[in-house]
Amino acid sequence: MNERDTRNLLSELAASLFVRGFSVGSAGNISVRLPDGYLMTPTNSSLGRLDPDRLSKLDADFRHVGGDKPSKEVFMHRAFYQARSDAGAVVHLHSTQATAVACLPEVDHTNPIPPLTPYFVMRVGRRMPIIPYYRPGDPAMEPAINAAARDARAVLLANHGPVVSGKTLTDAVYAAEELEEAAKLFLMLRGQSPRLLSTEQVDDLLATFG
Repeated sequence: MNERDTRNLLSELAASLFVRGFSVGSAGNISVRLPDGYLMTPTNSSLGRLDPDRLSKLDADFRHVGGDKPSKEVFMHRAFYQARSDAGAVVHLHSTQATAVACLPEVDHTNPIPPLTPYFVMRVGRRMPIIPYYRPGDPAMEPAINAAARDARAVLLANHGPVVSGKTLTDAVYAAEELEEAAKLFLMLRGQSPRLLSTEQVDDLLATFG
């Protein structure tokens, strides 16, 4: 896919997330890896009203080289790209259900959502930790995200929201959507004893689908 097609796809997928309530106002940001750098949603932009021509362009060292000024949370994306060679795109949302899980003090912060469904495991992976709270835009969270991303495709930022990576832009968006549904199921089933996927079943899913 060339850069023009990637710009159009990013804007299209972002608008789809916005109209379905995965982000509100100017919340959330998306980036995608290019052969010569990265595209990112601009600062204070709405995912529902992106102009493909005004997306921020960053070089391979994450320096702003074109388009509007990038999101103030560029470091969050950089943490994933530098930790994971398989990350082709990163999606950060304030989606309601996932953010609700990130606000619960009693959940397991090393892996708050258990393996309830195969598609959650397939798209998000075996582990998704909660990163301790940092003020939005605080670059001090970058090392914490980077360390967690080395063995996790996604993280929850405490009291803030999810950050999800994928091999492609479409993969990352699908994973963010699946995470929101898994969070919804988790919250619905709290206080009950749901049947979880076994370790063997999780291993089989990851061996089969990666």
